[in-house]
Amino acid sequence: MNRLVAEHVFGSGVVLQLAQGDITLEQVDAIVNAANARLVHGGGLAGAILRQGGYAIQSESDAWVRRHGLVTHDRPAHTGAGNLPCRYVIHAVGPMWGEGDENFKLASAVTGALQVAVELKLSSLALPAISTGIFGFPVAPAATSILSNIVDFFASHPGTSLRLVRVVELSQDKIEIFQQAWDGLGLGSKPV
Repeated sequence: MNRLVAEHVFGSGVVLQLAQGDITLEQVDAIVNAANARLVHGGGLAGAILRQGGYAIQSESDAWVRRHGLVTHDRPAHTGAGNLPCRYVIHAVGPMWGEGDENFKLASAVTGALQVAVELKLSSLALPAISTGIFGFPVAPAATSILSNIVDFFASHPGTSLRLVRVVELSQDKIEIFQQAWDGLGLGSKPV
C-alpha cells in the first residue's frame, strides 16, 4: 500500500495528497501516465503501467493516435486501464528537458490531465512526477510546478467533479523534494 505523506483540504472540500509508492496500485478513478506524443509505452512509468495493466492499454493508445494524431502537452489522451485497479489511464505528455519552454509545457500537461479527468466526470485521480524520469526535468522546479498548477486548477474550478488528487512518487528522494515544494507553497501538512 502507498504511504500518505501529506494532505491538504481546500475550502471546497477537495483533497490534495502527496503519497510515496507505486502509482499502478492506486485505487482511484484514473491514474496519469507520463507519456510520449506517440503513446509508445516502452520505458519508465509508461512501461510499468503497460506491464501491470496489460497490452490492452497499448492497443487502445495506438487506436487513439490513429484517430486523433499525436498527443500534445495541453490535450492528453485517455484509455481504459486494462488490469489496473483504476478505470482510466490519462496519458499526459510532459516536456523533455532542454526542448524549450519546459515550464509552460509541464503546466499544460498537468492542467490538461485535470481537465480530461473533469470531462470524464471522475472524482479521484493519481498523478506522477511528470517529466522527472527519463525526460530529465529537474525535480525541484517540476514539483513546484505540478503542485502549484493543481492548486491553481482548483481555485479556478470550484465546482469540479474531482474530490481527490493524489501526487504519487516511488522515489524517497523525489518525495522529499515534493514535500519541500509542498511546504514552500504553504499547503501545510496534516499529520498522517
